[in-house]
Amino acid sequence: MEYDIEHRPSYALLTAELNQGEQLQAEAGAMVSHTDGIEIETSASGGVLDSIKRKAFGGESFFMNTFTAERPGHVTLAPPLPGDMVHYRLDHESLYVQSGSFVAAHPDVDIDTEFGGGKTFFGGEGLFLLELDGSGPAFLSSYGAIESRELDPGESYTVDTGHIVAFEGSTDFSVRKVGGLKSTLFSGEGLVCEFSGPGTVWLQTRSPDAFLSWLVPNLPSGDGGGRDGGFSIDF
Repeated sequence: MEYDIEHRPSYALLTAELNQGEQLQAEAGAMVSHTDGIEIETSASGGVLDSIKRKAFGGESFFMNTFTAERPGHVTLAPPLPGDMVHYRLDHESLYVQSGSFVAAHPDVDIDTEFGGGKTFFGGEGLFLLELDGSGPAFLSSYGAIESRELDPGESYTVDTGHIVAFEGSTDFSVRKVGGLKSTLFSGEGLVCEFSGPGTVWLQTRSPDAFLSWLVPNLPSGDGGGRDGGFSIDF
């Protein structure tokens, strides 16, 4: 499968070239366009129970779309948020992905939710991460640009939990507070994740939670609230 990612890093668009018989599974709603001869099948990937787990705990859609090339053609895909996309090829390994960052993968890549105990409590993202396992290409998205950080064995790196896109299964991690109680409450950072190599970590340069924290207090309300006051929208 050949691919191209254009319009990076702000408005990334993936074009996946499929030879006859090739397939690509993608999040419901990710498709932008496709050429003639591409068939689409929508299903609960992995069965109903796995789909419920992904929806309830991983933040992903219940259904997955599988694109099959009846003849050579291409599919274009895009994430819901403005930002970047990256390609990662799994080789009999696992990749852990934050909620909302999975876009597409080869059908040989299994997509499941993984419970990791209290250490996976990524702020509002709950106790579950998406686990991609198997072999084949996968495509991930971000809010903002994507930055990768390759860690040597024993090397540590600390990331705000709202800026994590994905990390390799070889990477160990733990979640902790930024410091003392004062720093946790007033630094604006909250929880951070400390990774230990070997492995690669992918970060996003913007945080959806931080954007919502700024946006919500500024939204107009029917009672005249909001930052400017006195402005309301009635339907």
